[in-house]
Amino acid sequence: MFFRLMNLSTMFQIMINEILWDLINTGKMASFIDDIIIGIKGEEEHDRLVEEVVKRLAENDLYVKLEKCK
Repeated sequence: MFFRLMNLSTMFQIMINEILWDLINTGKMASFIDDIIIGIKGEEEHDRLVEEVVKRLAENDLYVKLEKCK
């Protein structure tokens, strides 16, 4: 964290919530700071939702480390 920059994790959480707001409101996913949890049983819908999340992150100059994904 840079010096004099306070509440960075809170600001990051707010940014993620704004980016994924409509997806979070469906109840199919949740976010907590740098974790995005998708809870869907159907594989096709899960894949579609993952693609949408990655697309939105990329549009906002954010990225996902594949080695941290399960």
